Amino acid sequence: MKLDIIAQIVQILKDAPEVGAIEIRRGLFGAWSSVRVSKAGHGTNASGGHVLVTQAPTIPQSSSAPRGMGTGEAPPAGPQLLEIKSPMVGTFYQSPEPAAQPYVKVGSRVNVGQVVCIIEAMKIMNEIESEVGGVVREVTAQSAQPVEFGQVLFRVDPHG
Repeated sequence: MKLDIIAQIVQILKDAPEVGAIEIRRGLFGAWSSVRVSKAGHGTNASGGHVLVTQAPTIPQSSSAPRGMGTGEAPPAGPQLLEIKSPMVGTFYQSPEPAAQPYVKVGSRVNVGQVVCIIEAMKIMNEIESEVGGVVREVTAQSAQPVEFGQVLFRVDPHG
């Protein structure tokens, strides 16, 4: 593995305190066979080669005023949606291949651990698994377009 790639991985770990570990496996002839990223304090999954996705942080409410009152924020209009965010920089793919159906779309029910998309990073296809269950209400990324670390990919209604 080249030193610049190792430096990039170390920088990702420094910039993202929620990332606990990055595991890279090499296959035959030096080709990379999988990349696994796990959140700090969480074990990696047993299926191998999958990336865990972060959940939107919860915002504590003040006991002195209802949420949105006196802060300039409007109260939430609908159900609280959980966000599935990109754990890395790369290219977002909604399906395993161009002609295939997307893993999930608006209205699809997702379960914890279900693959929801692929992000290609450094020529490696990383399957992204949901850490939330519910109904997909919004797909915010477009297939074959670049995504940033922490960018919202999906919004999921946990009560749907």
